[in-house]
Order: sequence, then structure tokens, then C-alpha cells
Amino acid sequence: MPAPAYALPERETSPHDRATPGIALTANRAGQAELLPPGLLALLVTLHRAVEPARQERLAARRLRQAFFDGGGLPDFREDTRAIREGDWQVAPLPAALQDRRIEITGPVDPKMVINALNSGANCYMADFEDSTSPTWDNLLTGQRALIGAVRGDLAFVADNGKRYALKPFDEQAVLIVRPRGWHLDEKHVLVDGQPIAGGLFDVAVFAWHNARALAAKDRGPYFYLPKLQSMEEAALWETALAHIEATLGLPQGQMKATVLIETLPAAFEMHEILYALRGRIVGLNCGRWDYIFSYLKTFRRHRNRLLPERAQVTMVQPFLKAYSELLIQTCHRRGAHAMGGMAAQIPIAGDEAANEQALARVRADKLREVTAGHDGTWVAHPALIPVAKVVFDAHMPTPNQHHVLREDVRVARDQLIQPSAGSITRAGFENNVEVCVRYLAAWLDGNGCVPIHWLMEDAATAEISRTQIWQWLHAKDVHLTDGVAIDYSLLKATLRNLPLKLGDRSALPGASRIEEAIELLDRLSRADELAEFLTLPAYEKID
Repeated sequence: MPAPAYALPERETSPHDRATPGIALTANRAGQAELLPPGLLALLVTLHRAVEPARQERLAARRLRQAFFDGGGLPDFREDTRAIREGDWQVAPLPAALQDRRIEITGPVDPKMVINALNSGANCYMADFEDSTSPTWDNLLTGQRALIGAVRGDLAFVADNGKRYALKPFDEQAVLIVRPRGWHLDEKHVLVDGQPIAGGLFDVAVFAWHNARALAAKDRGPYFYLPKLQSMEEAALWETALAHIEATLGLPQGQMKATVLIETLPAAFEMHEILYALRGRIVGLNCGRWDYIFSYLKTFRRHRNRLLPERAQVTMVQPFLKAYSELLIQTCHRRGAHAMGGMAAQIPIAGDEAANEQALARVRADKLREVTAGHDGTWVAHPALIPVAKVVFDAHMPTPNQHHVLREDVRVARDQLIQPSAGSITRAGFENNVEVCVRYLAAWLDGNGCVPIHWLMEDAATAEISRTQIWQWLHAKDVHLTDGVAIDYSLLKATLRNLPLKLGDRSALPGASRIEEAIELLDRLSRADELAEFLTLPAYEKID
């Protein structure tokens, strides 16, 4: 059945505005017409046409590059961009609102989270349409409405227990930064010329249409976090998209600022180039550590000599991660940009003071490593970690940022960025990968993209690590647990079969009704001859 043409419901329309040429929406919800008016739909049409051909070229280039890696090739710094790396240039001056970003909180875009994050006391809040949001159509529309209310200043929420949530005054709120979806994700509910629009373009365009002028008037951007880039050409594609939106909305070029997450291994070799491609609007790079580990695994999925140990052992002190972090700091500070640190995923452990203190000690140690290395700020997943991280950064970073820490001592070559990690795979580590992936996937299929599991806030990135490691350990052959048991299909089958019993009463678990569906999907993806590029691609087919 062809997708229905978009028409404004619940009000009289004229023949002129009854449909926007070139675009069709495959779903219709109450209030959708007001959120997606004809002018915005027209912007989506022109934006898609300006970007989509090049997006498809870049996705094809990713596949070619991965085939090179699968054949034994290794990533390296580009010879054709040496002049950019060695040149003397700086990014545009940073706006006042982003000079001090020492503590940033991240999370999904539901109204309660938006209010709590903006009120949290963090310097910035990254409202995440990507890794911590399951992109159901209802979630996306609800998230956009919540951000509109936040920018307008009247967002409120009443919980089922009657508790009311409201925003603090504007000057007491965290600075809002929005993370759209990556280039690889489509938005199936919006078709332009019969093709799904890029999910990230939809996220950015809808937010900017409703909020850009108001934010610009407050000297607050709008600001964005751009995820999962793999090359400077992909960064340049975002430049095209953002400039197109600015021109359409009558904003000055460079009004919309961006921070890029360096969360793929190929991007680590093009940090100067990515900054250069966005030099008129970029304000920093971020160490997206969990997706970066996932990208390392995916890049080297066929390299038997580059297997990583279980996730708990792959910390930022591992040589390849330490090198990446220090190179990012050196690169950013040389160019006048922020070098943002990574996520502390811990959440408070209720009822066990000793275990909670151990978890907080790990957070303090991680933040101390970041600030003394030269990072300008860091991420937390829970409001309770904000004062913990802030104490560390305040003690060691009295200035708004550390751009003066140039890290001229850092010497990072290719082999340091791809150095394998020492470690092991325990039975508990294998079983934890299976559990995290199944529980997260079940919740994601049920519309929840951010899930607490064993006192860690898990999102799509950590689920990707878990399922990719399972696939790689299985397909590498002759990989064993520390107790000598082979990692093979019989071990996976037994672990999946025992998981429901291990979970016990599932009634309170997010996505409880979809556990079996998640088990089947993980089993199928793990047995497949080819590693699925992203877990969320086959899972997206199963949500509305």
C-alpha cells in the first residue's frame, strides 16, 4: 500500500495547503499537524534533496572501507589531507554559553528527563535522540514537543503519583545541546520522493524550525552533538545540512554550533580534518568511549589478533583508548576547540553503602584521569554524579576550560591507536554481555532506549559492544573462557535458554513482554555469517 500523502487533520484546509508536494507521512498522531506544519515539511523536502545523494555515497564509502578492513587492511592517517593536519588554522571563536562545559548530563528526551536534566546543575544537557531514545514515532514527537516547551520555558510534567515537575528559571538551567541520529539511520515515517529521510536530518530540522530563532535571541545556539561520523566528508555533509537550514530560516551562517563525537575508529584518524570541515561552527570533539569501543570491534571483526577482552576490562587505561583520548586533547587544543571527556554510566546503588562508595570511587578516578590529562569537561548519566564529577574538575580546572594545555608531549602513531588489549573472557563476562544485550534490546523494542542494568545506565552503544563481542568471539573460533570452556553456539544457546530463569520475576523489567523476541533476535544476529552493521537497523523494523 502506498504511503498516504500528508494532510493537516482537525482543521479546514485550502486546496493550496492540503498537501506538501514531494513528502508523505506514513503515520498520523494527534497534534502532528501542528508539530509538522507545511513550511517545515517543505524544508524537509529541500533538505533531503540537497543531502540524500551524498549521504548514500558516504554510506557506500563506509561499506567499501569495511571491506578493506575485512580483507586485512588497517586504518591510517590520510596522505591526501596531510596539509590540513600540518596547517596553521583555528576553528571559529566559541560562544559565551559554551566556554565552560565542565559537566554535561546526557539522556533521552521524554518530558520528565528534559526537566530534570535542565534543572540538574550540570553546565550542559545533551538531549539524545540517538543512543538513549528508541525512535518510535510517538517518542520522537513527544521529545520534540518537550524540547519546544523547554525552550519556550513552560514545560511541565505530572507523574502518575501526582508529583509535579517544572523548569527552574532560564539562567539556572543547563545549556541545551541536541544529539540527532547518525547518518546510517532512516526515518521511515517521513518519505521524500518515495525515500525515507535521514533520521538525523528530521531531528535537526524539526528542532531548528521551532526553536532556532528563540535560542539565537538568547545567545544559546542552537547547539548540536553530531554522532558516529567516520570521515571529514561526512562532517562536510553536516555542514551542508546545517547551512541549508540556516539559509531557510534566515539565520546567519555559523549560527548553529556543533560538537562532534569521535566515536568511530576511522574518525580518530581524521580529527583535524573533521574540525576543518566544520571550522566555522564546530566548538569541540568528544570522546564517545562506548561507541568507540564498538567501532574498534566492528572495524576489526575479521582480525583474530585484535579481539578485545570482556567489556569490564576495556577501560580508558587500555593503551589504544589512552592514545585516542590524548590525541583528541592535543588536536582540539591546537585548533581552539573543546576536548570533552567520556561518560560515567554509574547510577546510585540503593541499600548498599559500601558498593555505592566503590562505584563513586571509580567515577572520581575516571574524572581525575580526564581532567589531569587536559579534558575540558566530562559526561555523567545520572544527576547524583554531577557533584561528584564537579568536585574533581573544580579542584583541577579553575579556568572555564583547558585550551592552554597543549599536550605537546603526546606522540600518537597509527599502531598506538589500534593496539590490541590484554585481558580475558570470564564466564560472568560472557553471560553479562548476553544479559545486557537481551534486556536492553527488549526495552528498546518496547520504546525505552535508556535502561538501568546492574547499576549502570545502558544505552544502544553498550548493547552494541555486547552483541558485537558475542559475534566476534563465536566467529573467531577457538576462543575460550577462563575456565576452559569454548565460546561456541552451544554455550550461547545454553546461556540464552537459562537467561529467563536467571532474570526471575520479569514483571518490573523494562520491556518484559519482549524478552523472548530479543532473545530470538540476538540468537539470529550472533549466528549470521556477517556482522550486522548496527543492532538498531534490524530492530527498527520491529517498532512503530
